[in-house]
Amino acid sequence: MANLDPGPVMLHDSLYGLEYGETSPDRMTATCPVTEKVLQPYGIVHGGIFCSMAETIASVGTHLGVQDGGNIAVGMSNNMNFLRPITTGSIHAEAKPRHRGRTTWIWDVEITNDDGALCAIGRITIAVRPRP
Repeated sequence: MANLDPGPVMLHDSLYGLEYGETSPDRMTATCPVTEKVLQPYGIVHGGIFCSMAETIASVGTHLGVQDGGNIAVGMSNNMNFLRPITTGSIHAEAKPRHRGRTTWIWDVEITNDDGALCAIGRITIAVRPRP
């Protein structure tokens, strides 16, 4: 895992094997191995894993961008379109911010397989709120 200090953010995504790559408010990447834990009954990665990876890296990227201002980042909207299945290897996620507002950040996320084929695309909205 990259050198990441999310402060009070709880990262439970290690339960399915999420590993961070690049971690910044400008670009976030992560991978996840395809194991039995992430497969649905038909032998393909469950769409919820794609959604979880996307929201997690968008939330952490936003957190890194707003924490110095005394703010937190929490998921607000997660829209994912599934294009092709992943059955083996690793899942790769890359997120880039499209909008960095005072109260929301919006991220575009691409999910690819080991060959670099686009498997899902998402748009994630993260709410920026004052730290309680």
